[in-house]
Amino acid sequence: MSEPDLQDQRDLPTLVDPSKLREMPTTARGVRTREALVAAARRVFERDGFINSRLTDITAEAKCSIGSFYTYFESKDEIFAAVMQAAQDDMLHPGLPRVDSDPSNVAAILDASNRAYVEAYKRNAKLNLLLEQVATIDPEFRKLRVARGAAFAERNARWIKRLQDEGYADPELDPYMTARALSPMLGRMAYHAFALEDDSLDEDAIVATATVVWMNALGIPKDGTKRA
Repeated sequence: MSEPDLQDQRDLPTLVDPSKLREMPTTARGVRTREALVAAARRVFERDGFINSRLTDITAEAKCSIGSFYTYFESKDEIFAAVMQAAQDDMLHPGLPRVDSDPSNVAAILDASNRAYVEAYKRNAKLNLLLEQVATIDPEFRKLRVARGAAFAERNARWIKRLQDEGYADPELDPYMTARALSPMLGRMAYHAFALEDDSLDEDAIVATATVVWMNALGIPKDGTKRA
């Protein structure tokens, strides 16, 4: 991954409000206990949903007391933020481009990026479904999701603009609006396939279809050459 790509990763907004998290424990035992609670909370949240999950369910899953819970967290909201903090790097799909710096390799770039997104979504399918629920009830979390979605679109828009500048993509397209139109397409297909467990959607077919749709929407010739 190039330095600009790494900067793109660092610039993406977090899904976690840092003010909702306490400082990490200073002892090895404290770290282990906190990690066990976070892992247990993720399992309970994914199993029961955020609304129906109880602190007693989390402590039972972690095999610790409610007193131990309050040593590290003060509420369900706070441990949810900790779950998101632990998971968000793995949920962060690589973006565009990720194959090499040659824009003529656009089909391979799109295919690799779409596949990386789908695989990351599949690994975290239940958590992604949970995010849909929490965003409907927590205005602050919803704002963080909106900001993160806009940042992803801006990142992809920069790549679309580069394709336009180098003669591969339709110059009449607005890069940002095009990214906002195309990026959610793959997300919704992955959501139905893995979060809602729609067996009619195959992983390879999702990636292949998304790649073709991106190519067609950007007006890129099938052979990857520059536009006439």
